[in-house]
Amino acid sequence: MNNFEIDPHFSTSYYYDPKFETQAVKVLPGEYYATDSEEMIVTVLGSCVSVCLRDSYSGIGGLNHFLLPHDRSSRDTPLAESARYGVYAMELLINHLLKLGAMRHRFEAKVFGGGKVIKDFTFANVGERNVEFVLAHLKNEGIPIVARDLLNIYPRKVHFFPQTGRVMLKKIHSLHNATLIEREKGYLRQIERKPISGAIDLF
Repeated sequence: MNNFEIDPHFSTSYYYDPKFETQAVKVLPGEYYATDSEEMIVTVLGSCVSVCLRDSYSGIGGLNHFLLPHDRSSRDTPLAESARYGVYAMELLINHLLKLGAMRHRFEAKVFGGGKVIKDFTFANVGERNVEFVLAHLKNEGIPIVARDLLNIYPRKVHFFPQTGRVMLKKIHSLHNATLIEREKGYLRQIERKPISGAIDLF
């Protein structure tokens, strides 16, 4: 944890995880978290994308969780227009990591999400748009992607350990309730209304 002034997008959903025997924080859509401590960061992704970003030397790292919005006035909204939300999510995470002492030239990223899990979304390719944006953005920023698990049809649960860089990823093959889907839909509606201010895999 850290003592910086709390940003409204900065997750404060702290808890102790008895399975992993560690302090943890849950990141919801539209939030991010950054730390220089031995904590675990957890998020669940549907169409959203998360970037697990860390300084490969110091272990300072964090994770964001974002969904590009859709302008309902046009089904052909250019990616460049809607991607400003993704850019904002990346800037929040990067700036916080730098404040904690991370060095930009040592950044490495692991990227997850973009599943096609919401069949009746206002536009069908939201996951693809998220993936297209994040891969291009990291390339433009010169940040190497050292692991990825993207697209397909499954939600994903991500456990990220910034100090070591390890990610444990579980693909959710059976979604028993609509919590994840409704959470992402609610997040999408929220950011459209206001301007910007399975098995476990190891990565």
